[in-house]
Amino acid sequence: MISIREYSAPYKEQVIEHILAIQRDEFGIAITRADQPDLDNIETFYRTGAGNFWLAMDGEKVVGTVALIDIGHRQAALRKMFVAPAHRGALHNTAGLLLETLLAWAGDKGLREIYLGTTAKFLAAHRFYEKNGFAAIGQAALPPAFPVMKVDSKFYKIVL
Repeated sequence: MISIREYSAPYKEQVIEHILAIQRDEFGIAITRADQPDLDNIETFYRTGAGNFWLAMDGEKVVGTVALIDIGHRQAALRKMFVAPAHRGALHNTAGLLLETLLAWAGDKGLREIYLGTTAKFLAAHRFYEKNGFAAIGQAALPPAFPVMKVDSKFYKIVL
């Protein structure tokens, strides 16, 4: 059974290994730990303002992550949504549980809009976001404070 909990430091290395395995090994994205300094500073990078970082756990194993960055003006950026291949799909609903948690948090914090950027390679993620109420937008429609990553080529928005 999958449980969702807020990030805590003992899981740092598992989180980093989980994300890098999906980015590099599964999707062949040339990205390193050094390219993502936020992963070494989750507490200070994500857990400020209305931001947070959550883990999907199967026992004590990290099988999913999602984060929210407060970008001001009652807006936020969804980041680091990664689910292990064996925990994807309707059977586990890991992505759904992570997104439910993030959206409930955002609503409780008074956020109005959530934006996200993703790579064109994550086709299943595109379908997931669209199924869950996110609308595709152009990069020009992003708020100025949105942190665009170099691998981002497709963007989404949801109004709460």
